[in-house]
Amino acid sequence: MATLLIEHASELVTMEGPARARVGKELAEPAIVEDGAVFVRDGLIEAVGTTADVAGLAEAGTVRIDASGLTVAPGFVDAHTHPVFAGWRAAEYELRVMGATYEEIAAAGGGIRNSVRRTRAASDAELAAVALHNASVFLAHGTTTIEAKSGYGLSVADELRLLGAIRRIATDTPLEVSPTLLGAHEVPDEYRDRPDAYVDLVVEEMIPRVAREGLAEGCDVFCESHVFSIEQSRRVLEAAKAYGLVPRFHADQLTRGGGAELAAEVGAASADHLEQLDDAGVDAIVRGGVTAVLLPGSVYHLGLSRYAPARKLIDAGAKVVLATDFNPGSSPVPSMQMVLSLACTQMRMRPCEAFAAATINAAYALGRGDRVGSIEKGKQADIVAFDAPDHRNVPYVFGVNHAVLVVKRGAIVADRRGPG
Repeated sequence: MATLLIEHASELVTMEGPARARVGKELAEPAIVEDGAVFVRDGLIEAVGTTADVAGLAEAGTVRIDASGLTVAPGFVDAHTHPVFAGWRAAEYELRVMGATYEEIAAAGGGIRNSVRRTRAASDAELAAVALHNASVFLAHGTTTIEAKSGYGLSVADELRLLGAIRRIATDTPLEVSPTLLGAHEVPDEYRDRPDAYVDLVVEEMIPRVAREGLAEGCDVFCESHVFSIEQSRRVLEAAKAYGLVPRFHADQLTRGGGAELAAEVGAASADHLEQLDDAGVDAIVRGGVTAVLLPGSVYHLGLSRYAPARKLIDAGAKVVLATDFNPGSSPVPSMQMVLSLACTQMRMRPCEAFAAATINAAYALGRGDRVGSIEKGKQADIVAFDAPDHRNVPYVFGVNHAVLVVKRGAIVADRRGPG
């Protein structure tokens, strides 16, 4: 039986607590153990505590890791990513720097539709290579579980290809994946003047096919005035529910269009973005029990200034999650560490709150809170050691990768420690 002991952690951030998402003041209770240790057997956590209490469990053959001077925490759970696409959009980035808006670029045929054209032209092998490369980058930065959306195919065949590439991540890398169909990401070129007909395709063909083939756990829709209306979004989410897919929702990102209320109405597992959320929207999120997935990386990259109202959501008792929104257009950042820094500086979240939102709360948002997201006995050994003596140093010293050791299911999958 394979055993692993991580000992002498400067801080062991366990996130131990109630078996549900943390809300309110609970977000600031990370259950830190100083001089902490974790003992792992066959991929599962067997003991957690101080080094004095746990180190004695080591046996012949145990791999021992001295984490002196390091902060040890649960692997990040990134609850909103778009990891499979063809090509980057650096030219659009330059246009935005020069003053063009996201909406203007999209109206001119850029944005998501740009990525769709390039992704459709890519081979299955090329898409798989992108998926596997991005998985390795996530792991290297301490992310051990992701929610992975399709959305750059926008036809039945191409969305199936993207979900197939996402499946390759789960089968060919250690990264754990929760796949989501995002067929309603944009109206493709061939349906530009017939958006309702495209929604018909998503509802009547795409969702049933994906559900029948077991290619996704969830289904998402981008609800904005220039993409899918409230009524169109409702059709997609209700169809997803009917076929057993968990409804997720891009809501109130660029405009305040009632997305939070619709998320509550249909019982969506999450409403993501929420930068334009007002007090009524906060109330709807809390009343509906909808998880608020906040994506500060996209606000930063688009050069905008209005971030989601994290403090209002936390103070109101909402379930708050942080994620990267990794994608080639609006948030090309794979690092949850950078997202934590943005959450602290721009949304006034405390570092401990940001860690909770990026680990245990995200795990519950993906239906995996019983096995990942915290360092507790019986859970998967998904663990990251950061070159930081204090958890606050991770968001505080930004723009670098602090993760020096990444463990997934008890196996070391990334190791940047120096000699000795």
